[in-house]
Amino acid sequence: MSLIQETDFGTPRSRSETMVTLTIDGQSITVPEGTSIMRAAMEAGTQIPKLCATDMVDAFGSCRLCLIEIEGRAGTPASCTTPAMNGLVVHTQTERLKKLRKGVMELYISDHPLDCLTCAANGDCELQDMAGAVGLREVRYGYEGENHVFAKSNSAPNAAWMPKDESNPYFTYDPSKCIVCSRCVRACEEVQGTFALTISGRGFGSRVSPGMSESFLGSECVSCGACVQACPTATLTEKSVIEIGQPEHSAVTTCAYCGVGCTFKAEMRGEEVVRMVPYKDGKANRGHSCVKGRFAWGYTNHKERILNPMIRNKITDPWREVSWDEAFDYAASEFKRIQTKYGRDSIGGITSSRCTNEETYLVQKLIRAGFGNNNVDTCARVCHSPTGYGLSTTFGTSAGTQDFDSVEHTDIVMIIGANPASAHPVFASRLKKRLRQGAKLIVIDPRRTEMVESPHVKALHLPLMPGTNVAVLTALAHVIVTEGLVDEAFVRERCDWSEFEEWATFVAEPKNSPEATAIMTGLDPKELREAARLFATGGNGAIYYGLGVTEHSQGSTTVIAIANLAMATGNIGRPGVGVNPLRGQNNVQGSCDMGSFPHELPGYRHISGDAVRDQFEAMWNVKLNPEPGLRIPNMFDAAIEGTFMGLYVQGEDILQSDPNTKHVVAALSSMECVIVHDLFLNETANYAHVFLPGSTFLEKDGTFTNAERRIQRVRKVMSPRNGLADWEVTIRLARAMGLDMRYDHPSQIMDEIAALTPTFAGVSYAKLDELGSVQWPCNDKAPEGTPVMHIGGFVRGKGKFVVTEYIPTDERTGPRYPLLLTTGRILSQYNVGAQTRRTENVVWHSEDRLEIHPHDAEQRGVRDGDWVRLASRAGETTLRALITDRVAPGVVYTTFHHPDTQANVITTEYSDWATNCPEYKVTAVQISPSNGPSEWQKAYDEQARHSRRIAPVVEAAE
Repeated sequence: MSLIQETDFGTPRSRSETMVTLTIDGQSITVPEGTSIMRAAMEAGTQIPKLCATDMVDAFGSCRLCLIEIEGRAGTPASCTTPAMNGLVVHTQTERLKKLRKGVMELYISDHPLDCLTCAANGDCELQDMAGAVGLREVRYGYEGENHVFAKSNSAPNAAWMPKDESNPYFTYDPSKCIVCSRCVRACEEVQGTFALTISGRGFGSRVSPGMSESFLGSECVSCGACVQACPTATLTEKSVIEIGQPEHSAVTTCAYCGVGCTFKAEMRGEEVVRMVPYKDGKANRGHSCVKGRFAWGYTNHKERILNPMIRNKITDPWREVSWDEAFDYAASEFKRIQTKYGRDSIGGITSSRCTNEETYLVQKLIRAGFGNNNVDTCARVCHSPTGYGLSTTFGTSAGTQDFDSVEHTDIVMIIGANPASAHPVFASRLKKRLRQGAKLIVIDPRRTEMVESPHVKALHLPLMPGTNVAVLTALAHVIVTEGLVDEAFVRERCDWSEFEEWATFVAEPKNSPEATAIMTGLDPKELREAARLFATGGNGAIYYGLGVTEHSQGSTTVIAIANLAMATGNIGRPGVGVNPLRGQNNVQGSCDMGSFPHELPGYRHISGDAVRDQFEAMWNVKLNPEPGLRIPNMFDAAIEGTFMGLYVQGEDILQSDPNTKHVVAALSSMECVIVHDLFLNETANYAHVFLPGSTFLEKDGTFTNAERRIQRVRKVMSPRNGLADWEVTIRLARAMGLDMRYDHPSQIMDEIAALTPTFAGVSYAKLDELGSVQWPCNDKAPEGTPVMHIGGFVRGKGKFVVTEYIPTDERTGPRYPLLLTTGRILSQYNVGAQTRRTENVVWHSEDRLEIHPHDAEQRGVRDGDWVRLASRAGETTLRALITDRVAPGVVYTTFHHPDTQANVITTEYSDWATNCPEYKVTAVQISPSNGPSEWQKAYDEQARHSRRIAPVVEAAE
């Protein structure tokens, strides 16, 4: 094994289709027009010395090290800023150039510490490499004059010297080693789009400054790592590299956080991770990252991680550590006992959207073939199940239509109920780059999110009232239809015309106009009409949406309304357009693909279909139940009724993530055997009887499928600390239940998936290793996958328009509960926080806060930072207030990352009419001052601490 080296071409690739030919050092080279001479030379195998240039940012031309000579031209231009042209004859190494480069390097080294042997970047320093490349052997200039290197100069304090900034938990900033190449500043601007860094001062006084000479932690820096990655010296260095040393081998793997699916190089020493570096060939992230994927992997070795199986008879007992065999035997015997007593349908399972496709596939196979029922569900039930229903109804597939590269071709973007800057930050950076290039943005969200206004970007913001998505989308369609903005040619060719006419007649009704719906939506009709015209006439229009669309009582209806809008404007079936759900977890798309719903086998094929069932029965050698099983809410209700008594939960924390926490507690308390398979004793484990320790993404092989349907490899870089990968745990449990699963490697599981799932028919580990990734469908018709769906026609045949009548939610405000609560995520934390809370990310978000408008706060006597009581019809909790005008009067907002808040004790059981996806985004609440945690919180905390006791291991006497 060795480090995977990536070529830095110095400047970005040109997208021109026109080619030019030039001669570099006697070699003829043909490249796209607009390619820099530096890149052309590198593509031919000649590396021109450079320091300020890197192919992740545009050329800058400041270091003067990449000088070249061009025949017929005077001077020595910088190769990074000089474009290749037909007929140029270029020389990269002459006596004149050698002298110039040595002189430049001498000047750099004369104001740089010469501590190379003890420097953290030793062995990975471009300044060191370039000094060698230009043949520098001596430096004629000493340190006697002004410098940035020493704290003191001539025994007096050196005003030019600055101390190291170690405020950021993940990297350090050492100004004494900075060569002011501006790569970090440009990466922050061009790649990340935060503009948190600048060059302050002039001339010799120039230095990199976070914000207005703030610390990195105190500045607007979002710790994405782009600056660290761009830095050619040890100025910006990961603390893990300082502590451990330089890595010696690496493997390409996929991030286990959000649905963007970033590709990383896990750089290692032995079985210890030194750092995670974004992989430039990763087709989802293109070499960029966020704070979670780049830095927040330390939970793998957290002290709270459980490494041994545990069992107990009652949830009031302390946990008892046992062997794997005893744990599997006990779990299987309990499940068999429950089925004997209560019937075959009395047990079930929940698959994980954080585990691999292969592991999820095995769990649903265990339930269908081993338990003998279809009581399997997944966390998509509570997030994107309406996406599956809505898109399959209208388009014929249950997933997004585009790849992330598509955003580079869009002209107008509509974001509905999503905040990519916090929940999908790497995609947000790509989107903001396109917006800075001139694309327009419409944001439909009750809250003024980070996407509404960012450097050089200002969106048209429609701050609708929570719960009125369908009314807003129908009003947009009203404008498009009544003003003649429909793409009639597209609709006639690609969609069912009679269904379109029925839909168009409906949306054109006066009751659906922006003016008529304004009383419900709270929107200015003029702004809504402006948004509709902009989307319909602005060129390539793309819609991106999130949980603010799906987690409503009309979630499925809203997804259908989005699809209607895209079809009516002809924005389907080519790059730059489409309907794109932003999936929350790393493999929530994959968990759905793998058959995690109670009515669908892998590939979204209904369990009742005889031909489909025959195929699986032949492969699995077992008879399958044709009846759909229980959804998660049905499991809870049946548990309280006393008919559903055993549950296997793989990698999900349903107690913290599902709505109406008290109802979930009642359901789990009613069950006789709950098996939790996870990394930590999460909140659900408080009510569990068997705990099976899980493995992290670093400890196993497999695949994840991201939000763009991209299937990517997860590669094992260390041995499972718990002894077994998750797929091995499920196999052992299945065998204990009497189902003889036999696999030696996850690649064999993928082969079985491909044999049974038409959209995965062409997928194999060999193909993924060859291509890096593929997007399903991948089969004989599309052997290398399908980046853009519905080109030339919809999967279902004709696109289906569906009338979307707005029906207000049953959750209403009133005198007792006059405010509306909506929930979401924050950049530094992920989902229920089980992983990120066990990293240094808590520096940025150590608690959930309640955002409240100044007007509402003043009415209730609430000041910023005060403890407040948040109460709904379902329950109450307390947390501290954050007064802000990012929310409108009458609306409050909080996150759900911390279990001590338990925000879901507030949310109700209202759900989407088609899929039972809970209505997290609309809860009527009241706010009042409080003195601290509620009685319920105190009781919950006491139960949790009591439940997490682990009995000491008693050594047998000799």
